[in-house]
Amino acid sequence: MRALKSYGIAVLLILILGGWLLTGTLVRGGLGPEMGDVTVVSALEGEDGGLLTAAVSASGVGLEPHPLEGADDPALSIAERNALTSNVDGPARSVRTRIYTQSLMPLRVQLRGHTEANGIVDAAVRTSDIVREVHVSAGDQVSEGDLICSLDSGTRKARVNQAQAAVAQAEAGLQQARNDFNINAALRERGLVSENSAEAQSAALRSAEANLEAAQVALSNAEVELENTEVRATVSGIIQRPIAKQGDLLNMGQSCAKIIQLNPMLFVGSVPQAHIDLARTGLSAEIRTINDQRATGEVRYVSASADPLTRTFEIEIEFGNPDSAIRDGLTAEATVELGSVPAHLVPQSILTLSSEGVLGIRGVVDGKVVFYPTQILQDGRDGAWVAGLPVSVELITVGQEYVIEGQAVTASIDSN
Repeated sequence: MRALKSYGIAVLLILILGGWLLTGTLVRGGLGPEMGDVTVVSALEGEDGGLLTAAVSASGVGLEPHPLEGADDPALSIAERNALTSNVDGPARSVRTRIYTQSLMPLRVQLRGHTEANGIVDAAVRTSDIVREVHVSAGDQVSEGDLICSLDSGTRKARVNQAQAAVAQAEAGLQQARNDFNINAALRERGLVSENSAEAQSAALRSAEANLEAAQVALSNAEVELENTEVRATVSGIIQRPIAKQGDLLNMGQSCAKIIQLNPMLFVGSVPQAHIDLARTGLSAEIRTINDQRATGEVRYVSASADPLTRTFEIEIEFGNPDSAIRDGLTAEATVELGSVPAHLVPQSILTLSSEGVLGIRGVVDGKVVFYPTQILQDGRDGAWVAGLPVSVELITVGQEYVIEGQAVTASIDSN
């Protein structure tokens, strides 16, 4: 126990002695008041080092200070870094640059909307009667002129026969009138009948001609009435419900079935006010539906008036749908080609803000930093298309955040 106590006292004395050596003061006599006061460490260390310096060097724990290279030096404080970056006339900073040349950027506008059938047409009946037979089912593809349903002909066939007989009778009457007119003309030439008889024969001939024309019109009407009992498709498309059933009584104008036109098809969307000046008929467009069906079309209509609620303008794009694969009412988007504009394609990483908060890019001209205010036209995976730069320009790709406008820089080409 006594041994532990003795060792403890010894360690404490060593620590006290070490603390005095580090902070204590050594007084040298004969140099006057306070002139001989030096620290113990200074006394042990000379201008070229001493025992402590040699011991630290031999241990390998000594650290060398980092050279002050620039504002990105991690050894600098925030105040030192700000002071260095704000020094325009200071030492030249090293940056990396790349030459960017202006090219044509395809100007595209993305529109959201839906597909819409070119039209939904009723296969309407043109007469009134009971449905005798329906020739189609829902979903059937029909072409113009295909038979949709048939109505009971009733007495229409008999009327046609009667009209045909009336036409035959009128033709016979006309033939008789012509013969009478010719005989009368021959008799007048011989002087066997008076000249006044010619007028009566002419009147009889005109009456026979009129009777024949009226009979032919009556026949045509009867035939049309009979044809109207067969309801045919006036457009090509797909049969939609509702469909009449056998035995239904349909009046003139009622629908036997609905036909939806899916070829050509329409994309209906809205153009924002910002792009309405560029929208016009005849522009090409790519349509993609929500289930990834694609088609190419052309703008056929642009509204002249904005929607009062959304302040957007309706647009219609017509596209081919020959196999009717794209259905009516699908959510879709259209990419409309508006042409091309000159711009630069640059990485998004080099875009920055000026001290005034203006979006732009820093470049190098004659060894000094310049700031180009820019406008982003389009952003994508390959980079950002921007406007506002010279045709050919040297832009800073690395180090743009550590320099300011007018500062001298040493630029090296960025090979990445």
